[in-house]
Amino acid sequence: MNVIPCATWVRRGVASTNPQKVELTPKELEQIIKQTQSELQDAESDEEQDNVVEQKMDTKSELDTCETDEYNFDKYDEESSNIHCNIKNIASFGEDGQDPFVTGDDDDSEKEDDAIKSDDNLVLVGHVDGDASILEVFVYNEAEGSFYCHHDILLPSFPLCMEWLNFDPTDSKPSNLCAIGNMTPIIDVWDLDLIDCLEPAYKLGRKANKKKNQKRVGHKDAVLDLAWNENYVHVLASGSADQTVLLWDLENGTPVNKFDSFDEKVQSLQWHPTETHQLLTGCADKIVRLFDCRYESLMKYWEAAGEIERVLWNRFDSNYLIASTDNGYIHYIDIREDKPIWSIQAHTKEVTGLSLSSSCCGLLVTSANDGIIKVWDIISNTEPELIFEKKSNLGALLCLTSNPDNPFVFAAGGDNKSCNFKVFDFLDISEVRERFQTRINVQNGNNSTAINRQNDTGEMVDVTEYMDSMILNAHGSEHKKYNK
Repeated sequence: MNVIPCATWVRRGVASTNPQKVELTPKELEQIIKQTQSELQDAESDEEQDNVVEQKMDTKSELDTCETDEYNFDKYDEESSNIHCNIKNIASFGEDGQDPFVTGDDDDSEKEDDAIKSDDNLVLVGHVDGDASILEVFVYNEAEGSFYCHHDILLPSFPLCMEWLNFDPTDSKPSNLCAIGNMTPIIDVWDLDLIDCLEPAYKLGRKANKKKNQKRVGHKDAVLDLAWNENYVHVLASGSADQTVLLWDLENGTPVNKFDSFDEKVQSLQWHPTETHQLLTGCADKIVRLFDCRYESLMKYWEAAGEIERVLWNRFDSNYLIASTDNGYIHYIDIREDKPIWSIQAHTKEVTGLSLSSSCCGLLVTSANDGIIKVWDIISNTEPELIFEKKSNLGALLCLTSNPDNPFVFAAGGDNKSCNFKVFDFLDISEVRERFQTRINVQNGNNSTAINRQNDTGEMVDVTEYMDSMILNAHGSEHKKYNK
């Protein structure tokens, strides 16, 4: 397996110019190793207790079984042997406290490579390669035409979604963080300004621990999507396979609102761009729902042609939203109406990518498991017009994200082992350029020179339980929107 299940951009000027490298002392590393061993032992202990309960429940059915299990395959998963590696041997230190396997000093040239410029974008890529799950932090510089991996972080589980945010409860200043939902119920929040970090800045959620008599906090199953509220920066929404949406108060790391009016897993979330208390959700029960988080109430809902894969507000006219489904359909919905304005089958398979340009009105890009990327014009709010389509070489497309600083640059990831991530500049496509170049936001300074490009490739680079009530007031809050 070599796939890109999720990715997102970080706008320019947010990242630290000189990210810090984490240098652990032998004692700190030893403490981390012991803590990890303890967590593994606790997890195994809980599994053993669960197995004992299951054995008692299955005793009667086992006695009635006529067939013999010569090699005891039925008990294979219940063996007590430790399947985990002996991690205490991963690192060794000499009497002077130094790792004997590290013999050279860092090259001074690396310091220059580590610096991040004010006109650099970061591209955060969730990468799964075999058994390894990795957060790769790429630097993209449009003016220089550069794109390279700045550093990476080893993740504890298969990443399913990610969201950039700047709220750190331990620091009064805005930070540069990435929240990642994965196959576990725990949300990890990583500091992107730290290189070689081994642990997240903080975690949201906690598994139940019978040995320590700790109750579960947060979700029960995998976290499928995350949405950060940029106006109330201490609020993060999470949707899960456990058929719930939780609103987290990042100041204390606890869930304070719960929405459970779903009949299937919740796969997509997005906050309203202006009505900051309204949360849009897409569920596998084929329903798009709009919630008012001030009163914890369902405002409205719309039925779709299939399981909802993605939901998206039209940031240029927030009376409208877009939803994609697992059978290739796209629905365009006026929130003042009870049914979609239009519905089209845009792709033959799941539409996993749904992204609007950051500042070019009407430019919608979609991608799907059929491996095709399409560019649409939806400015008229009637039937959409297909402007361009391209069969990518990325395999089944799993994610799509737009550059916040360039209205024509998008990135997509797929499951092709040899080529699974690519950055597209659609301004290089003549059909797209002719249709949309007059709509470019004049405040975007880089676009005036970009219009003259004539290359039609459209490709830039390959890479591989206790719930309290939290009221979101629409007017007045001590948490103000952060604009950097």
